[in-house]
Amino acid sequence: MKVVTVGRGRIGGGLAGIWSKAGHEVITLGRDGGDGSAADVVLIAVPGSAIAAALANVTGIAGKVTIDATNAYGQRSAPFASQAHEIKSIIGGPTAKSFNTNWAVIYDQIGQQRVRPSNLFAADPDARQVTEQLIVDAGFDPVYVGDLEHARMLEDHLPLIQAVASAGLGPFFYRMAGPGQL
Repeated sequence: MKVVTVGRGRIGGGLAGIWSKAGHEVITLGRDGGDGSAADVVLIAVPGSAIAAALANVTGIAGKVTIDATNAYGQRSAPFASQAHEIKSIIGGPTAKSFNTNWAVIYDQIGQQRVRPSNLFAADPDARQVTEQLIVDAGFDPVYVGDLEHARMLEDHLPLIQAVASAGLGPFFYRMAGPGQL
């Protein structure tokens, strides 16, 4: 796949490196933006408050499958049910929410785990298959939580994730599996 990441930080840059090693062609765009017309899929990995500004500088992505990896810190854009919905309103293509519930700082340890860590995601039907494939290619086991209407839940549980880490566990992987699958 040809993947364009908007954001070169821990999440965008980290996934770009992982996906490149998995055989995908990845283009990373930073604050200055650029052309995303070659993309099969676009990953948005910028601070939640910078979504509109970051996408204003990117051309050629209208209607593309998009994965939102942003997190909501502080104020949200009030007219939207989630940040994924805000991104969808700008790009206009099938959208998924993923990679916001995992710690990018430990991406380099994914392959060392006894079992694949989980990655929760919500997706429009036309974004689901691509998102699942990129989750697997990043070394995670995809856990579908439903259509994009559930994206807000993935954003709202960030305080829980941070509380678990702050209580002594530190950055962590998680695994969700049916009985007998561990």
